[in-house]
Amino acid sequence: MPQKVRIALDAMGGDHGASVVVPGAEISLVRHPDSEFILFGDTAIVQPLLDRYPRLQGAVRLVHTDIAIKMEDKPSQALRYGRWKSSMWLALEAVKKGEADVAVSAGNTGALMAMSKFYLKTMPGIERPAIAALWPTLRGESIVLDVGATIGGDAQHLVGLAVMGSAMARVVFDLERPTVGLLNIGVEEVKGLEEVREAGQLLRASNFPHMQYVGFVEGDDIGKGTVDVVVTEGFAGNIALKTAEGTARQLGEYLRSAMSRTIGAKLGYLLARHAFRTLRDKMDPRKVNGGVFLGLNGVVIKSHGGTDAEGFAAAVDLGYDMARYALLDKIGQELHHSTTVAATSAGAAS
Repeated sequence: MPQKVRIALDAMGGDHGASVVVPGAEISLVRHPDSEFILFGDTAIVQPLLDRYPRLQGAVRLVHTDIAIKMEDKPSQALRYGRWKSSMWLALEAVKKGEADVAVSAGNTGALMAMSKFYLKTMPGIERPAIAALWPTLRGESIVLDVGATIGGDAQHLVGLAVMGSAMARVVFDLERPTVGLLNIGVEEVKGLEEVREAGQLLRASNFPHMQYVGFVEGDDIGKGTVDVVVTEGFAGNIALKTAEGTARQLGEYLRSAMSRTIGAKLGYLLARHAFRTLRDKMDPRKVNGGVFLGLNGVVIKSHGGTDAEGFAAAVDLGYDMARYALLDKIGQELHHSTTVAATSAGAAS
């Protein structure tokens, strides 16, 4: 890893584009002065914003492109007209060429995943990439994956998710041996889909040196923070994510309605408004921001499309940590262990 962490930014991605990306980059730079940025976007739009943030001078290189992937584009459309020339593709290209250590985009999730897989390819031993999300819990935060990159998966795919999620937890939470659980409809070993039960058996038998597999966890364990890493395939993971986001908004509406009904309630809100703001920020997916695309030959961070500058900065911070603390190397170590265990088991069986 070079002395500087080089971060490629899709300056045109997301609902707000450069108006969020540029100030977000400055916020992250204050926290991580050893960062350098390459911004890909329309110079006529991005440069005037850069001029407003003097801290970025000397830490940013702007590369012009007037092609941006739309939020409503299908992945196939994005690949057709955005390959080689869009701000999203060029950010990924910087990682591919070794000019950047990580790419961050708030753009179209499907397009970003399609481009990332097409261009960066998956790591040896990983057939399909995953999206890992930081999830607020009663204990702090956990990592949940996959939250929507791929649908379904056999036992070996789930083991790969556990490997990648535990490696990410070692970076983000600074844990030597994170706890890992498989999401299931019950904690008993006889419950759940065959693939999940088989994955549990494989994880117990593998005895990964940097992972503590604790067994099955249920849906309510996600919010409790029962384990550091919750593993599930993308269909169930995405439903869990969208349900949590919807519940957070629902609770927020309930609180706003309750606090405006009477003079006493309004006075109570004024006295407790700081606590309510803290609760809002804790539950807002735009603030707890940054999904990591795992399993690729490169680090890619997906920011929430509707985030603000502080939220985008959180996604950049996450990318900084993934690059600075060698996420890909840690995943590689665990994958090597998994391959060795599988080869040993096959030899013993024969």
